[in-house]
Amino acid sequence: MARTPGTGTGATVDASGRRLRLGILLALALLVVLALRLVVIQGVDASGHASEAMKERLRSVSITPERGSILDSQGRVLAASVDRYDLVADQRLVKDYRKWNNDTNSMEDVALEDSLQELSGILDVDAAELRESMVGDRPYKVVMKGITPEVKEQAMEIGIPGLLAEPVSERSYPNGSVAGSILGFLGGDGTPLEGLELSQDEHLSGTEGQRTYEIAADGVRIPNAEFSETPAVDGQDLRLTIDQDVQWFAQEAIARKTESYNADWGNITVMNAKTGEIVAMADSTTVDPSDPSATDSLFWRPTSLTQSYEPGSTGKISTFATALERGGISPTDTWTVPNKQEFDGQVINDSMPHDTYDMTTAGIFTRSYNTGTVQVAQTVEDGVRYDYLKQLGVGEHIDIGLPGSNKGILVDPSQWDGRQRFTTMFGQGYTQTTLHLAQLLQTVANGGVEKEAQLIDAYIDADGSENVNPEDEGTRIYSEETSEEMLRLMEGVVELGTAAPAQIPGYRVGGKTGTGEAAGVGGYNGYTTSFAGVAPLDDPQFVVAISVHRPKGDWKTWQVEDTAAEVLSYLLTKYNVPPNDQEPQNYDVFPEDPQKRPW
Repeated sequence: MARTPGTGTGATVDASGRRLRLGILLALALLVVLALRLVVIQGVDASGHASEAMKERLRSVSITPERGSILDSQGRVLAASVDRYDLVADQRLVKDYRKWNNDTNSMEDVALEDSLQELSGILDVDAAELRESMVGDRPYKVVMKGITPEVKEQAMEIGIPGLLAEPVSERSYPNGSVAGSILGFLGGDGTPLEGLELSQDEHLSGTEGQRTYEIAADGVRIPNAEFSETPAVDGQDLRLTIDQDVQWFAQEAIARKTESYNADWGNITVMNAKTGEIVAMADSTTVDPSDPSATDSLFWRPTSLTQSYEPGSTGKISTFATALERGGISPTDTWTVPNKQEFDGQVINDSMPHDTYDMTTAGIFTRSYNTGTVQVAQTVEDGVRYDYLKQLGVGEHIDIGLPGSNKGILVDPSQWDGRQRFTTMFGQGYTQTTLHLAQLLQTVANGGVEKEAQLIDAYIDADGSENVNPEDEGTRIYSEETSEEMLRLMEGVVELGTAAPAQIPGYRVGGKTGTGEAAGVGGYNGYTTSFAGVAPLDDPQFVVAISVHRPKGDWKTWQVEDTAAEVLSYLLTKYNVPPNDQEPQNYDVFPEDPQKRPW
């Protein structure tokens, strides 16, 4: 058969050769590209890729500073942080793993399910719930918060890859509800919510640090690998002026008194007469900072600080002190005191009917007669009385470093109506807190020099350095003479007047009782009964102010001065203030004997 030229075996071989050469050339070109890329990776861009790889292996965690403790005046712990841990998982790394077995002296395979079962027993949680927290693709998942160091050691001993224990702090209040409303508390996430924990958070919280380290593929830190740390700065401790023993005693005492009268609430404030330091600030209902939701929110803050009321006759302390200071009168001046008297068209009554008496200034104070009080108060102008009340803090916030201060209500005398001008003379028509009352009495007891109320004694750095709050230099409100006269007037109240239950054998005690109408919705509703006491009068050491709100029963039977005597007796014994059995130095009630006449 004839063949067509150019279509034989030779032509086929040539075509195959061309294809082979083309394939070789393409392969060589690809190899060149790969080689060039490798050069770029290994040389030109090596540092960039190494950096990316390092970022994948680095872990940074915050270092939580230790929250400062809160201490009482003797350095005893009222609030402190304890070591706890949060278990967290990098779910991407949680899987079956190999672990060294000390018994067999060899590596062995460990199934994740077996490890989760073991961990669930340690944490006391359901294994299925635990698996849901640990298995997945999230790089950070909290498994359990706030475990103890002992539980943390058991959990980490299992060796599950990707499981980490981050150190945290948990707040502890070892004395339960003692000073709970002063200390305050933290929320579940550690956010400060009340009390000193809130107001002093800037001092207590400290400054976070940071730790950065390199991990291997199994999530375990690589020994001797890259590591850096900025240490945390722990918070400052607070040392208070509160004595936890006195605080506890006062809480128990006011709780009993408030319960006995089925009252809404009661409180006691104890203050150092010479320094203004608050030794106790107790409520009838207490809050445990570890479980605040169990207590009505009214008692999350000290009612001595937050609740104001008309002081009633305890307000006569400032009225008489101001009249003695500025009115040109003396404790022994004589006044004619009826049961009812009209002043500028306003009829003023005493609480109980009595005969018209010729009485001393001191006697009017002793028996707490309103008609006589108005006569005494009118020896000074209204503006002068107002100015002294303002100087004593009424109508002003008392800043002791706690939230919720109630300044009370004291309007300018230009706004007083015809009756309020007189009612303010005997503790009505304005409001104040028990802390205001304590500060007033501290001023009178301290030779007429007011010291600012103080709750925080010092801030203590982590290294032990103390930043002590300086004692207030004091502001003179009354003269020493007026102070001495007022102490003797108040002794008369205890010896011959309305506060006989405040007597303490071996000590001279002074005080003043008071009962004021309690404000309610649309008017008055019930009463607030109170007492302010000081001892010993020859060298005043402590003042105690007590208030009980809306007690039930007959007002003539209410008395809180016995509770004051109970607390004062405890203080005098605890602080080793010796009795001296001095005779009382109170003034006469009447210019002529007998001193005891019908009320």
